[in-house]
Amino acid sequence: MKERSILVVEDEHDIAELIALHLRDEGYQVTVAPDGHAGMRQAFARSWDLVILDLRLPGPDGLSICKSLRAEKNYVPILMLTSKSSELDRVLGLELGADDYVTKPFSVSELVARVRSLFRRIDAVSREHEPQPVSLSVGDISIDSASREVRVGQTRVELTAREFDLLLHFATHPGRVFSRAQLLDSIWGFGHEGYEHTVNSHINRLRGKIEPDSEHPQYIVTVWGVGYKMETPAQRRNT
Repeated sequence: MKERSILVVEDEHDIAELIALHLRDEGYQVTVAPDGHAGMRQAFARSWDLVILDLRLPGPDGLSICKSLRAEKNYVPILMLTSKSSELDRVLGLELGADDYVTKPFSVSELVARVRSLFRRIDAVSREHEPQPVSLSVGDISIDSASREVRVGQTRVELTAREFDLLLHFATHPGRVFSRAQLLDSIWGFGHEGYEHTVNSHINRLRGKIEPDSEHPQYIVTVWGVGYKMETPAQRRNT
């Protein structure tokens, strides 16, 4: 198994070196970027298995780096480092696509445990999806889980990793209603309790890409007071 590569973007030298020391002890290959400019350059210089990203940085801040990474086709897990007082930044970071966060001050053992947990989830998802690639259609929407490609009619639609996971989750359970909490647990996983509005934001963006009219969605339908479901053309005809 190849050595995991981790980029740590942290401007506080002592914290960065402490994180790097403990992650290297775990067998990870660690590179440290001391500010937002170096972090942005390093993040796009090669592929990483994980980016640990402080949100308060000189130069481009962590939210800017997170947003830039999520605009790319290739997906990289992101773990944010935030301060206790920056709940808004945590919310924005999660909505931009960060996978988890740790609040400063933190114990290094907690951070290492979060990194291990994140890699376990990624490995579990990979094992779950690799043996059973799925190609399916819902109305005009075609989904290929092996290539993670989505088309509406003949037009290819570019989705973020979270948007694709949400769409595939709905499409493999047509007609089933999911609460926001259930979607958080299934798609985002541990550590995102209390951020149900993140689901709303991702669904609104997803609707904007796949619905003929996002103001009157046909596929991802709101079930008021409960959550959301995927409605097929056949189900619409029977209602």
